[in-house]
Amino acid sequence: MATEYDLVIAGGGIAGLTAAVTAARLGRKALVLTGDIPGGQLMSIEKIDGYPGFPEGVPGYDLCPMLQDQAAAAGAEFMMTGLEYLDAQDGKWRVVTGEGDILARAVIVAMGSSLKKLDVPGEERLTGNGVSHCASCDAPLFRDRIVAVVGGGDSAMQEALTLAAFASKVIILHRGDALTGQACYRDRVTAHQKIDIRFNTAVTEILGEAQVSGLRTRKSREGAIADLEVAAIFAYIGLQPNTAVLQDRLSLDRAGRIPTDGWMRSELVGVCAAGTVRCQSPCRAVSAAGDGASAAVTADRYLMDGSWREG
Repeated sequence: MATEYDLVIAGGGIAGLTAAVTAARLGRKALVLTGDIPGGQLMSIEKIDGYPGFPEGVPGYDLCPMLQDQAAAAGAEFMMTGLEYLDAQDGKWRVVTGEGDILARAVIVAMGSSLKKLDVPGEERLTGNGVSHCASCDAPLFRDRIVAVVGGGDSAMQEALTLAAFASKVIILHRGDALTGQACYRDRVTAHQKIDIRFNTAVTEILGEAQVSGLRTRKSREGAIADLEVAAIFAYIGLQPNTAVLQDRLSLDRAGRIPTDGWMRSELVGVCAAGTVRCQSPCRAVSAAGDGASAAVTADRYLMDGSWREG
């Protein structure tokens, strides 16, 4: 028979780990499905800014293990596997995972998001050979070389700043005509002598045989095509929520996110969503933590009295 828990939390990022801390402290038997890499996307972030209690910022690879240790100390359990499907079963949820089925009285979906791909020729073939999504991991490999970052938001600017500590030059390529991230990052990026920003520019192809040697770009307005010599490309053009396994189980919005109310309740009774998988997520570490705590409190109330839509 399947092992039963009060609460199964699908996702081991900030939202899922905060939900685990909160649920365990409320006395709930909680299991976190962390996937292959506990900590999620933030494990590769060199510095998370704006997170309470860390005025100088905190590396994701420090914060996530801290939260996991805190959740474990409170009594949460962990499995390095992922959610593959949800199925209603006698008023509970059968949680299908790569390690077998688990029964849960309530579920929190906090599986996070993946970085969107450019979907251009050369991207798949050269991934790991100059095509990267982790500046903190790969920046030292491109010391004193020219690299490109695609995107204009917070992640693109943060990674450009990380790369600038090693590369001879960092070229930011952005489809829009202005950077869209926080002012604190915009100010640092625009003032940095090693960062060159090129607006209204799209990448149409990644060049190179065994290793990235350059990019083919197109100007958004005049359509001019140009080749750009770079040793690597780091793309940060947005997030794709990891909800594909639930598309037949839940209604998703156009972006693939899960609609919830203010208490993180989805349309499925007993199932909450937290973090970047839910609609209208601000996509900030601190908001993901808040989502996780709210979802755990909602699940606890549901487990106490069975109410879902009231209050």
